[in-house]
Order: sequence, then structure tokens, then C-alpha cells
Amino acid sequence: MAILLELDLTRGVLETPPASPVAAFRARHLPTLRELVAALRKGARDDAVAGVVAHLGGQRLSLAQVQDLREAVADFRTSGKPAVAWTESFGEGGSGTVAYYLATAFDEIWVQPSGDIGITGVSVQAVFIRGALDKAGVIPQLAKRREYKTAADTFTEKEMTAPAREMASRLAESAYEQIVEGIAVRRRLDTARVRELVDSAPLHAQAGLDAGLVDSLGYRSNVYDELQKQLGYDSRLLAERYIRRGPRTLQDVRKTLPWPQKPLVAVVRVSGGITVGRNSSSPFGGPGSGSDTVGAALRAVGENDKVKAVVLRVDSPGGSYVASDAIRNEVLRLRSTGRPVIASMGSVAASGGYFVAMPADVIVAQPGTITGSIGVLTGKGVVRDALARIGISQEAVSEGTNARMYSAQEEFTDDQWARLEETLDRIYKDFVAKAAQDRGLPEEQLEALARGRVWTGADAHARKLVDELGGFQHALTLACNRAGLDRDEIGLASVPHRNLLDQLRAPRTTDDLAVTTQPLTLDGVTSSIYAALGLPPTGLLTMPLSWQLS
Repeated sequence: MAILLELDLTRGVLETPPASPVAAFRARHLPTLRELVAALRKGARDDAVAGVVAHLGGQRLSLAQVQDLREAVADFRTSGKPAVAWTESFGEGGSGTVAYYLATAFDEIWVQPSGDIGITGVSVQAVFIRGALDKAGVIPQLAKRREYKTAADTFTEKEMTAPAREMASRLAESAYEQIVEGIAVRRRLDTARVRELVDSAPLHAQAGLDAGLVDSLGYRSNVYDELQKQLGYDSRLLAERYIRRGPRTLQDVRKTLPWPQKPLVAVVRVSGGITVGRNSSSPFGGPGSGSDTVGAALRAVGENDKVKAVVLRVDSPGGSYVASDAIRNEVLRLRSTGRPVIASMGSVAASGGYFVAMPADVIVAQPGTITGSIGVLTGKGVVRDALARIGISQEAVSEGTNARMYSAQEEFTDDQWARLEETLDRIYKDFVAKAAQDRGLPEEQLEALARGRVWTGADAHARKLVDELGGFQHALTLACNRAGLDRDEIGLASVPHRNLLDQLRAPRTTDDLAVTTQPLTLDGVTSSIYAALGLPPTGLLTMPLSWQLS
């Protein structure tokens, strides 16, 4: 029975399955990126799969996610099976550049006759709330190392500084180069011609057809009617349902048998903000990575003789310095066992996210990954006057000159500010030294690449901050090759993974306790308002979260 695989990318894609029950319920119909990539890889080798059709548009995907999917579609196309993309419009009153870039990976592109080809280019935006803080009576007191560590600028500036503008310009330029090159190669157009079309966009669907940007105009029913004629498929199935379903053939059954035992490749994830302690998650938000949980997972992997290689999947903007350092140490300990550790960067692996990845044997990133940001920031926002305006006050009795140093109720003294500057210098020096050691670069060369600067994966690769360009599947292949394993004869284990029964059992050791997820909590009224303003950093190693690529 012939199956037509369907990818509905209008809903968005998850990097990591939600950790909390509420978040899982809200995202219950969303596929993970790994599921979609695995489905395309499996479908290419499955005689029952006749082809794939993808619905594009809607929720934005990151450039790195799109590049992962482009690679998976290219792999699927090597099977000779058709891959078709369709959309109502590549942008309707908005940019459709990244969605169209993804579409060019397919054999055919269909657009609704009333749609547009909104390949309007790339823009990097930054948000500044200093003016709002001034009006609210919040006093931002933040310091950074060095000039490109622009997370602090969100709160201290009203516009881009010269270093921030320089960095943003290169981020946009690098992303634009990647997109233009990808479109040119797949649509068999000169890059200069692609740039001309971008500058004249948005284009009406017919103009896109005439320019060779799309292959056919038609509605959804036209796309499926044409595929039915070509393939004569018997049924349709969402890609994530296809990869989740049980074995259907004797060969599938053989692959699921517990014998003969296959060597394992472990996947350890570092997702979201990096904090001290256990993994945490908001009921409505994404996951966070605790150093206790990730460290326990890395130790468990090191103690399991069946695990022959490890992929460290990092999708994190960073966070706590000490937590990142603790995870880095566990990565080094794991490497000392002789197992290859390959770091696979997702959409973002910057600041603390780069810190935990840099000691791996090989760092793999997509050209569009956001990485680097080797720098540090710290400080606070003084909300005393803001709270007073709404009738909230706080008093404290303290012992110790610096007992209230980090209080959001009062400014730093000159002596406290000097101590803060010393802390920044110490941490920045340590970050640079360890990055230079891990990457095998002279410290002065690494420092020139650091300074808090964010790079695309392509630029990071050119500067040896990243070793190879590619997605998770490429990282997995590298791990297998380094461990002498057959890529098709391994077991893949996500660590830590605890089912409901495991979570209900009382922990016996601190490692058992570490792999449980703790809820994210806020302590007190002041902390809640402070967090609502976006002021408390998740840690000293945090990238500029306000940057947005569109």
C-alpha cells in the first residue's frame, strides 16, 4: 500500500518535547524537529512511501531548523521519490524569505494563484526598553564584558551602539548570503538575479512563476490531485505519526528486538536557560537545563558500557556561569573515558550554550545557527521607585556591609560596583582561557573572536569556533564513525529519560534526584515584578535574547 508522507510545517516545530504536563498538552500536536528529520530519512528507504508533500507558511522556523529540514529533504530526494512543497502564500503582509528558502529544497513548489512570493530579505532587530524603564522608575545597573555583549544594551540603551550595529549587520549579511546561495543553486539562477528578485519582492504568484521561483500555481486540491495521478497513493500520513507507529514488516520487527544487543549512541540535551540544580520548566513555557540533571546524565552515560558515543545536543542561549562550567567539566570527564563526544548545535548555542559545547571532540552547527557570544554580563535593575509608585515598599534589617548588594531595592555602592567589575574580569578571563584551551587556539586569537560577539554558524566555522557545518544527523554520523559503528546498526538513547513510574519512585541517590524536573518558581512579589520587567538575567553567561532574525 503506497503512502504519501505529509509535513505540516505551518504549526511550527519543537526542538525538545515539553517537560511539563501543561506545556505538553498545549503542544500535543506539534512534531519535534528530530521526528521530522528521522521520518524523511526512514521514508526514503521505505518502499511503502511513495513521496512527500509539505505545507509551508504560518509559524516561523529558525534558519538553523530550516537548514536541518533542507538536508533531510535532500536526503529523501536521493531515493528518486518526489518531494513537493505548497503554500497559500510565502508571506501575506509579512516576510516569507525563510519559508521560501525551505521550499527550494523540494522538487516542486506550488503557490496558490492569489498568493505572493514575499522573499523580501533578512532583517535583524533589537528591542530596547530603557525609555520604558525610565518612565517606570527602574534604574538599570548592568555591566558587561565586552562591547558586543548586547544583552545589557536592551536595558541600558535606547538604540544600537556602534559595536551592536556592526554585529547585527554581519549577522544579517551572513544569513542573507546563505539564503541567496541556497535559492540560486536549487532554482538554477545566478545569485545576482536572486538578489534582484529579492529587491523587487514581494512578487505576485504569476510573477514568481514567470521568474522561475515557483513551478506551478494551484490550490491545495490541485496539488493533491496531481500527486494522486503521479503516484497513485492509497493513503496519507503525517510524518510524525509515520515515525511513531510500531513495526509493520519483519525487518521492522527485527530492528526492535532486544537481541542481538546493539551498541548505543546516547543523546544528551542542553535546552533552554542553563541553571544550577535540576532541570526546570514553566507550566506554559519551554524547558530549562540544570547542571545537576545534565551532569547526572553525562555521568550515567560514562558508566554505561553499552554506550559507545555521545551526541550533546545544545539549543540554549546560556545562563549561569557556574552551572555551565559544571557541565563542561562533566563533558571533559566523559571524553576521558575514550568515548567520542560530538556537540550538535540547534538554533542557538551561545554564551553558556557555547561554554558547554566547546570541550566536545567535534562541534557541528548549521550555517544559520546563532553561536559564540563569549562574554559575560551581570547587574540588577533597581525597582524601588517603580514599586513605590504603585504603593509597594520593602524594609530590611541586615548584618554585613554587602548583605543587600544584590537587592533590587537599592543601588550598588562604589565599592560594590568595583567588586562587580572584578567578578566580570575574572569570569571573562576564565571563559576565554577555557575556550582557547578547548578549541586549540592561542588565547589572544580567541579573545579577538570573543568580546561577547554573536556569530552565525557559517562565520563561527570560518573562525574555528565550530568544526563542521551540518545538523543532528551529520553529528550522529560523525559520532558513529569515530566510534567505529555502523550508522544503521545502532540504538539511539535519549538521556536522561524517565517514564512516569520512574518519576514516582523515591530517589535513592543524588543522581536519581537530579534527573527529576522541578517547576520554575519565583520568590516574592518583588521578584515577580522584577521578572516581568525582564531584568533578572538567568545567569552571567547569557546571550542577547532580544535579537530577532526575520
